Amino acid sequence: MKDALIRFLKSFELLTPDEINIIADHTNLKTFPKGTILLEEGDISKECYSVIQGCVREYYIVDGIEKTTAFFTEGQPVNSFTSGINGTAAKHYLECVEESILTVSDQQLEQEMCQRIPRLELIIRQEVERNNGLLQDQLAAYITSSPEQRFIKLLEEKPGLIGRVPQHQIASYLGVTPESLSRIKKRVFSKERSL
Repeated sequence: MKDALIRFLKSFELLTPDEINIIADHTNLKTFPKGTILLEEGDISKECYSVIQGCVREYYIVDGIEKTTAFFTEGQPVNSFTSGINGTAAKHYLECVEESILTVSDQQLEQEMCQRIPRLELIIRQEVERNNGLLQDQLAAYITSSPEQRFIKLLEEKPGLIGRVPQHQIASYLGVTPESLSRIKKRVFSKERSL
């Protein structure tokens, strides 16, 4: 697991090899079984995660129906900023869709690491800003595109996701019924075959 963590940390080009080793030595890695709920609606988020291996789904329950809003896979942070920073109850759930190896951190550990590596605070801020920009772009793309366009974009950005998670969760994420997703997949894949 530590090798996977070091590969993940190397993706942050600003970190030196010594800094990577310090972080790896002080990072909590944990394996979570498929179906583990990391955060429930109503809880106050006290931990944040990064996916080393696996997949975590964010969803809301609206009128008794699960609405998937995000999938986090290898190399992505998983946080509930609104709940964690404001100390308010989470409005969503975080669930491991498959067995997952995650880093597990909290505010105290983050502060300790920033004391050990003072420039880490800047690196974290830059990473948060980058992720916020990506989320802003994803939201705009979702609002301005059709379900078929959303499916094609999902295939481009996370091609392996389709085989990793249940199709009803993909359908929910795209804002369609499972039956509509089947029709969309048929159209998209038949277009690809005809090219």
